[in-house]
Amino acid sequence: MNSSHSDHGLVQWHGTTIIGVKQGGKTVIAGDGQVSMGNTVMKPNARKVRRLGDGSVIAGFAGATADAFTLFERLEKKLEQHRGQLMRAAVELAKDWRTDKYLRNLEALMIVADKDVLLILTGSGDVLEPEEGIAAIGSGGNYALSAAKALVQYEQDPETIARRAMAVAAEVCVFTNDRVTVEII
Repeated sequence: MNSSHSDHGLVQWHGTTIIGVKQGGKTVIAGDGQVSMGNTVMKPNARKVRRLGDGSVIAGFAGATADAFTLFERLEKKLEQHRGQLMRAAVELAKDWRTDKYLRNLEALMIVADKDVLLILTGSGDVLEPEEGIAAIGSGGNYALSAAKALVQYEQDPETIARRAMAVAAEVCVFTNDRVTVEII
């Protein structure tokens, strides 16, 4: 995660690579472990991908770490309120994220998935379902996305696709490392 200064003068941590691949009844979310501030690696083994709620939802984040934890907690509450229905919970979280004064200032993106859907959640209130079952976010997201789109024609296993795409991103993006966390659903 590289850093930038926000309006309030505090350093925000950005960057990372998170990829989601849904194929053949299996969904994988993978993310690297690097946390950077400027050109300094602050932590090489952060866990940016995790299971939520009862374990039936997996999620990964790119952006400010504290902001992401706030969003994970909010999404877990929405999942409880909507009996584990991820699409409904994601839409409700996106509405709050767009309209709530506090949440509106959070700087993070999320990829979330359950057995049925793979979604990207943004701070502008968007809930995006990628057409081809591949989603990527973060500073190395476009590298991982391109690699995964090329690999999907030759590889059937979504975990293999995600791991290979993450390896490509780690080679190209200075804010992405090769310490990958993977969750499968």
